[in-house]
Amino acid sequence: MKYPCTGVVLAGGRNIRFGGKNKAFIPICGKTVLAHTLEAFSGFFEDILLVTKSPLDYLEYDVAIAADVFPAPGSLAGVHAGLFYSETPYVFFAACDTPFLKKEIIRLILDSIEDGCDAVIPETEAGMEPLCAVYSKACLSHVEQHLHQNRLKITRVFQKKRVVRIPEGTLREKDPDLISFMNINTPDDLERAAIAVGLKPPDSTDLL
Repeated sequence: MKYPCTGVVLAGGRNIRFGGKNKAFIPICGKTVLAHTLEAFSGFFEDILLVTKSPLDYLEYDVAIAADVFPAPGSLAGVHAGLFYSETPYVFFAACDTPFLKKEIIRLILDSIEDGCDAVIPETEAGMEPLCAVYSKACLSHVEQHLHQNRLKITRVFQKKRVVRIPEGTLREKDPDLISFMNINTPDDLERAAIAVGLKPPDSTDLL
C-alpha cells in the first residue's frame, strides 16, 4: 500500500429495519456480518477502528472503538469520527453490514489513491458507493462544516473536492457480481444476499 491508511468500520446504524436487532451480529456463513467485514480488512491496515454509538456492544472484538463526536443521524457523523480519530493521511471506510466485501475491491480502492486526492469512491450503475471508499484526513474540517450546517449527504461533501471515481467496469474485473456493495439492512436483504452467493435460504440454521 503506497499511502498510510487506517481502516474504519462504521457500525452506528439504528437497525430499525431489522426489528431493532443489531445487524452487525447477524450470523451468515458461520460468522457474524461484522466478523466478515473485519476479516476482509485483515492484512491491509495496521490500525482498525470501529465507530459506533454503542461501544459496549463491541468489546469482544479486538479493534479500537470510538463513538461519534457529533450526534447527527446518518453516516456522515461516523465518517467524521473516523477521520477525527485516525492518525493516517487517508482512511478507508466500510459499513459493518457488507459481509461480502472482497479483499480485491479494498486493494483496488487503496491502489487508486493519488497524490492530492480528497477521496476515492467506487461508482456503479446504482450510483456512488460512499461507504466503501477512501477519504483524506485533510477533509476533516470540510466534513465538520457540513455537519454544523446539517448537510448530511456524504457525496455532497465531495462535490467540489478532487475525487477519484472507480467505474463499474473496473470494479467488475475484481468483483463480477458487485457483491462487495451488498448491504444487509432488512431480513429480505439477508434472503437476497443468501441467494446471490449461493447459500441456503435464511430459514436454514446455516444462515440464521
